[in-house]
Amino acid sequence: MRLVAAITLAMSVSLAAMFVAQAQDKASTSGAAPAGAATSAKKCTNPDAIGLARTVQIDTTGGPGFGFEHFKAYDFLRNNEVVLTFDDGPWPGNTQSVLAALAEQCVKATFFPIGKHAMWYPNILKEVAAAGHTIGSHTWSHVDLSRKKTTEESIDEIEKGFSAVHSAVGADTAPLFRFPALKHPPELVEYLGKRNVGIFSTDMDSFDFKMRKPEQVIASVLAKLKKHGKGIVLMHDFQSHTSQAVPELLKQLKANGYKIVHVTTKDQVKTEAKYDEAILKEFGGNTIGARPVSSVVRTVEEAK
Repeated sequence: MRLVAAITLAMSVSLAAMFVAQAQDKASTSGAAPAGAATSAKKCTNPDAIGLARTVQIDTTGGPGFGFEHFKAYDFLRNNEVVLTFDDGPWPGNTQSVLAALAEQCVKATFFPIGKHAMWYPNILKEVAAAGHTIGSHTWSHVDLSRKKTTEESIDEIEKGFSAVHSAVGADTAPLFRFPALKHPPELVEYLGKRNVGIFSTDMDSFDFKMRKPEQVIASVLAKLKKHGKGIVLMHDFQSHTSQAVPELLKQLKANGYKIVHVTTKDQVKTEAKYDEAILKEFGGNTIGARPVSSVVRTVEEAK
């Protein structure tokens, strides 16, 4: 993401508290499956769905990088193959709309949620996991790590993001990470390598955060795929117009002969205890995964 998206996120933070109770009130109906491993595929009942062409498994040992915008060592996609990725969620309404569109077309994607968003809306992230999508991390608060004063501060951002996502999902998640603004300080690339975390850049950024209409997002993705022939596509489930674009985008991808690839990982990320404790302390204790608000507190009398 770029500066415009960062401003949008900052404006949204002030509204977050208004949605927390409502989001937590939507209880998860089943336990979340590990979000880095391939899950048993449900039978696709939509005869017109694009579906999955194949599922790949990544060994993240040593921190391999993917996405030709920054990393060119691992070109695993065949011609006309597409990996769908979504950043900055979970976000009420928008993420669920993306999930519904993906389910309708019987495809899987990779999500890179922001840690704070995951803590605000854990049940939404549980829905992502329950649907069999891969879940990585996108830092704790979406700061540009290249501007942090010390490496230790940046590591805190990375690790708190992992811990928040793990806590929100209530299960293991994938050892995959995407840097905010796609800025990759060398010392942090080295750190993630030692942590055996794969780094996802992109082959093509949709720049959907600069747009306001769904048709603009669709046109951007299709034009860049036509130019490159394949690729990892970066979008944002945080953006309303992107969530509105996904249903038609998937139809257009099929019509143009593209095939969807689901990325999974061999292992899951291992969080560190001190960061697990830090994010729970910041959010007032271990309430993630608790019962929905309506089952704990209910109105028994109200003035009319």
